[in-house]
Amino acid sequence: MPKAAKGKGPLEKKVVHPYSRKAAYMARAVIKQDKKERQKSEKAQRLNLIREKLLFFQNQLDSEKKEYSKQDTCNIIERYLHRFDAELEQIELANSIKGRQGRLHGAREAVIKQTMERERAQYEGNGFEIPDVMNSKHLKVFREWDGDLKKLPNIKMRKLSARGLSQENQQHKLTEEEENIGEHDDQPASDVDFEDEDL
Repeated sequence: MPKAAKGKGPLEKKVVHPYSRKAAYMARAVIKQDKKERQKSEKAQRLNLIREKLLFFQNQLDSEKKEYSKQDTCNIIERYLHRFDAELEQIELANSIKGRQGRLHGAREAVIKQTMERERAQYEGNGFEIPDVMNSKHLKVFREWDGDLKKLPNIKMRKLSARGLSQENQQHKLTEEEENIGEHDDQPASDVDFEDEDL
């Protein structure tokens, strides 16, 4: 009879020494895996926020319009920036009830206010990113979007700023005033006799 091979019995897990290279390698692998999972969840959360934003804009679209003017687009942005107003009113109402100590929903209120401030700063600063509804071709693609995140790269985005709109409105007013002044200049002058004075 052959002798049983030494150590070839049932596989036993070797205990890894805590200061060994293998333990360090395993710790690095765990940290790397945690980082990947965290990045994946952050990306999913970011994409969901973008999806909610785009769905809001899609619900605000008028089916009759072929493309939107800058003023119409800014009106939609203003409605988007005020989307939390009803919820803030409910929180204020709940906190105004007498007999309650502390603020209810304080964390949610802080998050909403921080989000509103950030979005308002973007809109009044460098620009607020929205789907390009000012171009008829891009608007058509956006209307056909069904909310699928995989089709998100097909939607063209653009930044729109309130600063640019106010400058455009000022230029529009100036051109209207110039046109009004020009209309007054075109009217014939009344007949006035000027006498030549001798010098």
